[in-house]
Amino acid sequence: QVHLVESGGGLVQAGGSLRLSCAASGRTFSSYAMGWFRQAPGKQREIVAAISWSGGSTYYIDSVKGRFTISRDNAKNTVYLQMNSLNPDDTAVYYCAADRVGPRSDYPVQVRHEYDYWGQGTQVSVSS
Repeated sequence: QVHLVESGGGLVQAGGSLRLSCAASGRTFSSYAMGWFRQAPGKQREIVAAISWSGGSTYYIDSVKGRFTISRDNAKNTVYLQMNSLNPDDTAVYYCAADRVGPRSDYPVQVRHEYDYWGQGTQVSVSS
């Protein structure tokens, strides 16, 4: 089992940047594909970015490509989401999630229901 804790959210002006972190407990962090999701008020939770267990493969939704970067440090049990050029449409609660995968499944997981563990979320608010 893994426990996830997000941090780094806050209020920022449009065009600004934030870096989210997600710290995971346990000794098998490298066995998990990781993802960042977000949920805006009145909307469904959507995937934003995902990264394979090795960090070698990533996935982004179109609206964040070129602005957001997902990365991970398996030695620190942490996954990051660097968010640049933020706009008000990025306002949401951001969640990290973990999906236990086998060593041959070194690819980013895009499907929400495949994730086994979720953090509590961190609020990101972008003012215009």
